[in-house]
Amino acid sequence: QVQLVESGGGLVQAGGSLRLSCVPSGRTISVYVMGWFRQAPGKERDFVAHISRSGGSTGYKDSVKGRFTISRDNAKNTVYLQMNSLKPEDTAVYYCAATSRYYLGTTAHDYDYWGQGTQVTVSS
Repeated sequence: QVQLVESGGGLVQAGGSLRLSCVPSGRTISVYVMGWFRQAPGKERDFVAHISRSGGSTGYKDSVKGRFTISRDNAKNTVYLQMNSLKPEDTAVYYCAATSRYYLGTTAHDYDYWGQGTQVTVSS
């Protein structure tokens, strides 16, 4: 069982930046494909970004391309989501996810392990 712990959320003005971090407890992230999802009130959990085991492949939701960057530092056992040029519509709870499969999935069903989430609020 992998437990993921997110940090770095908060309140920021539109146009600002935040960096989210995700650390697994007791396991090394190098064996997992990692992803970030978000869920706004009353909406489904939505794919944001994913990254392969080596970090060589990444993918993004269209609306965050050019603004968000997912990265991983396997030596530090941490995955990051750098969020720039934040917009009010980015407001949501952000979740870190992991899977031992190789597939870079874009749905919640593609991932086996989840963090508790961290709130990101962007004010206009």
